[in-house]
Amino acid sequence: MSRQAKSASLRALVITAPGINCDGELCEAFELAGCTVDSELLSRLSRDPAQIDRYDLIGLPGGFSYGDDIAAGRIMAALIRQSIYPALAAAIERGVPMMTPCNGFQIAVQAGLLPGPNPGEPWSDVPGEPTVALAQNATARFNDIWTTMEIPANTRCVWTRGLVMDADTALIPCAHGEGRFVADEDTIAQLEANGQVAVRYGASDHFNGSINRIAGICDTTGLVFGLMPHPERYLRWTQHPRWTRLSEAQRAGDPPGLQMFRNAVAHAMARREGAGARR
Repeated sequence: MSRQAKSASLRALVITAPGINCDGELCEAFELAGCTVDSELLSRLSRDPAQIDRYDLIGLPGGFSYGDDIAAGRIMAALIRQSIYPALAAAIERGVPMMTPCNGFQIAVQAGLLPGPNPGEPWSDVPGEPTVALAQNATARFNDIWTTMEIPANTRCVWTRGLVMDADTALIPCAHGEGRFVADEDTIAQLEANGQVAVRYGASDHFNGSINRIAGICDTTGLVFGLMPHPERYLRWTQHPRWTRLSEAQRAGDPPGLQMFRNAVAHAMARREGAGARR
């Protein structure tokens, strides 16, 4: 049985809310990576957070949750903090990978899911206060573009480590108006030293003014991955803006966006198999 077929028994949860508009893409990404997927409203999960215990991977999709009223992601983050945060923390503690692109990243940092605890510290069922933020783009405009991306050599992120790509395929789509990553100097230094920077914008495509060109970060376990770009929109080579100019060799494997999801699914499957072997 192939690795992908074996991973079909893994279950992924995509958490949605009013205004979310990229849940379909996120569901498809998990499905193409080999998962069965359930899409559930936050309001339903809030009534029974124990449902989260059944899942092997979790996604917080992009969009404009609750219309981005007050600020991008603020309302959904507040609802998560007061309802399902302990269940999410418990899932991460047991080794569940979590993907939070775009609005999901904005939600994750305000809910206290990213950057997460310090190295070696356990996840608490009480969310901490945000230590990083996604501010208005330096352009003061909503930007909908493809940018080049770089993966730091020291990243501990299970989603982005070991991506296979070259100068032509190392692209990723972005669509946001509040994606400028900001934090104080000590926090930035800690993220860099801990290997928590998961992806950077290319030097020539650094459009939003993020400190150190940071496009995405992970927690210290490498499981929780937040980024402003949309890897779930880069699952097929035909989505590449210049796909007809790519060689057959370049299109032989999976696009980097899909590779991220396959990495996480492989990690989750290895964790499950390891737990089974220990029984």
